[in-house]
Amino acid sequence: MGNLLALDNPHISIFGFDIYYYALCIVTGIIVATLLSTLLFKRRNISPDLIYILFICCIPTALICARIFYCITDGMAFKYWLMWDDGMGHGIRNGGLSIIGGVIGGVGMGVLVCKLKKVSFLRVADCVVPTILIAQAIGRWGNYFNQEVYGQVVTNPAMQWFPFAVNISGTWHYAFFFYESVINLIGFGLLFSALWFWRKKPNGVFTFAYFVWYGTVRAIMEPLRDQSYILNGGGVPWSLVFSVLMIVMGVFGIAILLILNYKKEGIVFGSKKGDPCAFTSYISSFKDEVPYFSKINMMGANYPEKPEELTFAYKWAKFKQKFKKKTSEGEPPKEGEPSEQGGEKPQEEIEDKDKKDQ
Repeated sequence: MGNLLALDNPHISIFGFDIYYYALCIVTGIIVATLLSTLLFKRRNISPDLIYILFICCIPTALICARIFYCITDGMAFKYWLMWDDGMGHGIRNGGLSIIGGVIGGVGMGVLVCKLKKVSFLRVADCVVPTILIAQAIGRWGNYFNQEVYGQVVTNPAMQWFPFAVNISGTWHYAFFFYESVINLIGFGLLFSALWFWRKKPNGVFTFAYFVWYGTVRAIMEPLRDQSYILNGGGVPWSLVFSVLMIVMGVFGIAILLILNYKKEGIVFGSKKGDPCAFTSYISSFKDEVPYFSKINMMGANYPEKPEELTFAYKWAKFKQKFKKKTSEGEPPKEGEPSEQGGEKPQEEIEDKDKKDQ
């Protein structure tokens, strides 16, 4: 298969403003990850409304930190950090984000939000952090549209086919962005499935498992990339260094959680002394929020049925009824029907009035 892209920087234009497919991939990944986190919140006894607070706080912070991390590790001059576009390849419009920096910023802000909300960060993080993998899997396709983040040259003609390799300006390279996308998608599927059915303590295991998985993927892929896509400001392969640190942090985090759970509960996973679940208590997003029965919620059987007037079906029926009433009130009266101003005058009254006028 030849070069799948006809443009160097494919985009769509809306009112003269160019929106690149790279950005659309990033935004799509964020939205999908947020929706899946909402499902996990419902499943694991957390108010789904909490995800919107995290979204508003964590996404901007993640993007800012992704930019700062890239600029620092790439050795970019400070004057270009926040420049929009200088027309010479510098500035935000020309790219320059680091996923690792975004993860650091987003997770850091998540810790702060949970601290202020006085809820368990590790319990909330288990429903959010693993979904970052699917956001990364989707976002990596932005590299495809930009024809970047690929590997060394593929010289064997038999191997020059997509998705094994990608054609960049007539030269075939290993499609590392695709490999990473698929592996992250597999990792997401495994972690999401485990979270959906896992009922035992301790919280935080899946959060640290994300760091082990993603750190391993990046540690393997990073050295194999084309040299132009390796962040090595100051001669240090920063992405590789932080990938290894993520693996170490993830392994130590899981080990510490399991040791503490064993000391407290008498078993590595779950509990011999009491509640074996890690999500018994309901985490609300606002004061006096009441949980109701839900088939999705693994603890849903502990809660009462939602009152009918609060259900979506009831609210939708009321809305349709109100809309229908307003529509009918706005229609002009048909011939012979009374109007809102007192109704149509009878024909006899009209004839009497005509005789008096004569």
